[in-house]
Parts: sequence; structure tokens; C-alpha cells
Amino acid sequence: MILSYFVPVVLVVMLFAASIRILPEYKRGVVFFLGRYQKVKGPGMVIVIPGVQKMEVVDLRVITMDVPEQDVISQDNVTVKVNAVLYFRVVDPERAIIQVENFTQATSQLAQTTLRSVLGKHDLDEMLSERDKLNDDIQEIIDTQTEAWGIKVANVEIKHVDLDESMIRAIARQAEAERERRAKVIHAEGELQASKKLVEAANVMQENSAALQLRYLQTMSDMSNKNASTIVFPLPMDIMEAFKDMKAKHQASAPDNQQNGA
Repeated sequence: MILSYFVPVVLVVMLFAASIRILPEYKRGVVFFLGRYQKVKGPGMVIVIPGVQKMEVVDLRVITMDVPEQDVISQDNVTVKVNAVLYFRVVDPERAIIQVENFTQATSQLAQTTLRSVLGKHDLDEMLSERDKLNDDIQEIIDTQTEAWGIKVANVEIKHVDLDESMIRAIARQAEAERERRAKVIHAEGELQASKKLVEAANVMQENSAALQLRYLQTMSDMSNKNASTIVFPLPMDIMEAFKDMKAKHQASAPDNQQNGA
């Protein structure tokens, strides 16, 4: 008699224990009643009647997904291998379960195709120098298409852009040529500035004989310091002026002599 009461009680206890689910704060349960969507439950204790109700558990935390390496042909016909990392989370558990069979796999496939499509519209230089812009473009496209699945794409980051050896050597040669060009431009600009300063100095010396005399003395000082065995005899600048005057007078009298001879 006692055994006949004990068995049903044990069965009820086991059925009740099997009906209890504990969901943590970061998970939700999508409950179906006889195959039809009922509601989203959790967190905390959730009772699901076995055989009548079924619950699919969804994690609401940010999921980090590696996008496998993709072969991409850039707009300038360069083949590169690109991989990325995708950060997304479920914001609507109901749509994530009902609207798509496997939202993780679907998001991964969408990320791969979007990565190839977006990068194929850009040149190699843009892939290497404008990663932030490309990341934003990819993230916006994926986020727009996964919105119907109840998924929010937080960020997309391109990790590696792998090139073959020949392309690496070509880029190295290009960078070296660019550095040489910049060095020549800087050198030419320096020469131009120096020539302008020399012209200004020459004009000052021409207008002021004292400045020319100081420059003359400075040059003699430099020569004596560099060559200790060299003997320098300074020549006054007045003598140079006298020679200039004599030359000018000679040139002026030369036409008169030629006329008298004629």
C-alpha cells in the first residue's frame, strides 16, 4: 500500500525536477508550446513542461568570431589573402531562433562574402592605409543584413593582409623610390634657400664695404686655422678699390686713344 503511493510521488518529483531550468543573467530561453512560439523567459528559474514545452537557450554576450582567410582580388588586380575578426551579440532572442536556422553560421558566411565584396572594390594601397574606413564599411553592411535576425554587429577588424613575395619586393622598391624623391626635394629646397641667402648677403656686402672687409677677415681666419703651415699676407681692401679705379680709368681712356690713332 505504501509502495503504491511512493511510486507516483517519486515520478512527480522527478518530473518537476526535470521541468526546472536555471538561466544565468546573460542567457535567455525561447519557449515553444506544442511547436508554437510562446515567450522569452529568464534569467532565473524557468519551468518547462517536458513533452509539451521546449526551450532554446540563447547567449546574449558579445561573441568573437574569426573570419577565415579569404582570397581577394583588389580593384588594381592584385591577389591578396585577408582575414578578420567579427564582434556581435544577440539583441532579440526570438528572431535569432525563429528567423534563421543557425545564426552563428549564417553570420560567419555573411561576413566572409561581405569581406570579399567590399575589399574587391578598393586598391591595394587603400587596403593597407585605410583599414579604419574599410572596417566601418564592412561593419555597416553586415549589421544592416543581420538586423532581421536580431543580431547587432558591434565591430569588424581586418587582422592581416598577406601579400606574395614579388608584391612585397615591389612595394619595398616603391617605398625606397619615394624616400629618394623626398630626399632630393628637401635637398633642392635647401639649395634654393641657401642661394637666396647668399644673394641677400652679396647685396649687403655690395652696399657696405665694411661688411665685405669683415667677411674677408673671417675667410683669412678660417684659412689660417685649417692650414697651420700656410702663410697668409693680408691685402687691404683699399688697394683693391684702387685697382678697380685704375681699371675703370684705363677702360675709359681706351676709346679716346683709338679715335686719336684713327
